[in-house]
Amino acid sequence: MIGRRWILGGVLAALVASGTPAAAQQPGPLVFAAASLKNALDEINAAWRAETGKTARISFAASSTLARQVEQGAPADILISADLDWMDWLQQRDLIQPATRVNLLGNRLVLIVPASATATVDIRPGFDLAGLLGPGGRLAMGETRSVPAGKYGRAALEHLGVWPSVQARIAQAESVRAALVLVARGEAPVGIVYRTDAVAEPGVRVAGTFPEETHPPIIYPVALTRTAAGSDAAALVAYLRGAAASRLFEKQGLTVLR
Repeated sequence: MIGRRWILGGVLAALVASGTPAAAQQPGPLVFAAASLKNALDEINAAWRAETGKTARISFAASSTLARQVEQGAPADILISADLDWMDWLQQRDLIQPATRVNLLGNRLVLIVPASATATVDIRPGFDLAGLLGPGGRLAMGETRSVPAGKYGRAALEHLGVWPSVQARIAQAESVRAALVLVARGEAPVGIVYRTDAVAEPGVRVAGTFPEETHPPIIYPVALTRTAAGSDAAALVAYLRGAAASRLFEKQGLTVLR
């Protein structure tokens, strides 16, 4: 039933975008993508439609959620994860086509505050993150055991020696975009998200950027799933690796990996 809702929602979205009657519209490939890619992929999907007349259906969520949905039989054609671990997890279960797997993008991890805040943080060993949270404040971040941004964030805080001072004050969110919303709405005074999330949300500002050596490299792999059907999915992956898509990825603050 869940899979049917995804398909129906995706088809209806494609029809609304194109204005084409259902009888004439062929469903495009179904993409499962990390929530942090929403702005970039929405633009790329529009560009792909303008160039080819085809439209992808895209479902955004935490990579952990998407991987588990694929395992449960969700009919995705393409998966773009925000870390290598979940793609490895699917590959070990023979749920992707390994020959199609490519490291597509890189990102940076940042500390954010509401747009109205003036704090600037020198992120270094032992920095006073607890003091930045203030009395009763909580640190918004993705779930630290499964959501890639949360895993990266915890690794960075542990590396910097500040995790013990804040671990009881974490507001763990189901995705990095959910953590972003908590800060944008002022429900959390500080958050850890990707640079791309901060670019996309006017309600927050970057207070500091985590040094890359404090956490594992942030890499977004892409692959066709084992059940991917038709040629459009492979064509879309090729488009994602092309010059037009690269410009739009970079516009959103992502690093294109060659």
